[in-house]
Amino acid sequence: MRTKIEFSSQGQSLAGLLETPDTKIRAYVLFAHCFTCGKDVAAASRISRFLVQHGFAVFRFDFTGLGNSDGDFANTNFSSNTEDLLSAAKFLEQHYQAPQLLIGHSLGGAAVLAMAAQLPEVKAVVTIGAPFEASHVIHNFDAHLDTIEQTGLAKVSLGPREFTIKKQFLDDLRNQTTEHIKHLNKALLVLHSPIDLTVDIADAEQIYKAAKHPKSFVSLDTADHLLSKSVDSEYVAQTISGWASRYIPVPETSRPSLTKGHVLVAEIDHKFQQDIFSDHHHWNADEPVQLGGKNSGPDPYEHLLAALGACTAMTIR
Repeated sequence: MRTKIEFSSQGQSLAGLLETPDTKIRAYVLFAHCFTCGKDVAAASRISRFLVQHGFAVFRFDFTGLGNSDGDFANTNFSSNTEDLLSAAKFLEQHYQAPQLLIGHSLGGAAVLAMAAQLPEVKAVVTIGAPFEASHVIHNFDAHLDTIEQTGLAKVSLGPREFTIKKQFLDDLRNQTTEHIKHLNKALLVLHSPIDLTVDIADAEQIYKAAKHPKSFVSLDTADHLLSKSVDSEYVAQTISGWASRYIPVPETSRPSLTKGHVLVAEIDHKFQQDIFSDHHHWNADEPVQLGGKNSGPDPYEHLLAALGACTAMTIR
């Protein structure tokens, strides 16, 4: 399920999107997108979708001044981004459940590292192609630095768009430290590609060395910085899901008390999805998408064929 959300941060209304699975939610995830990207950038959308398939509820949003959020990007900075993240986490806690997992892509990775310690409910943090120092992004403005320093601002082209960068933005980046990584006190997964042309893999090494255990590093091999290939986003989501299970236990499904020979079939969503319980097993039945279902399990006819086939094979054995 996809739910559009608006929440307040620093007096501005920010646009968010919460995606939830059809099954029981393992944990809530807060996702921070890359620098100037927005919540709908391909990598964020794909990773969120794949994580939802693994049972996570993922909340992503546009930082102040980006996408569908209010505010002027020119007046934002790294510190205001971390405040936006804290506001998003507070919104989740008040209206759903506090996030247990933080994921940050590129500068978003630096942002989640900077604010994670302020969220006691967070169990684990993931960075994807993140710089060790937030000030790393200043190199994007090299050709305009003199103008920004002398006049206080400059218009800078980043990708297909033009942004106004003010001196306060640079000053804020330069004032950031990395001490918080040493005191993260959360499980950390560092994901980075050795051929990342935007943020060198040496940054991932620095993050990993600065953090204390438990920590893990996974190379993304041939992926580019923006994870432009869907297969790379899927791999990232699968890796995060498997790794996070160590620190965020999968919630147990409450089981009805059944005696041998009895089966309980219960409707899940007032549509076609069904929870099926026997005395020792649990699974789903559903209809395919083209018939109005969600394809979360075999349909009734497939169950019938499976029963007949299994019975025949076992009898022959």
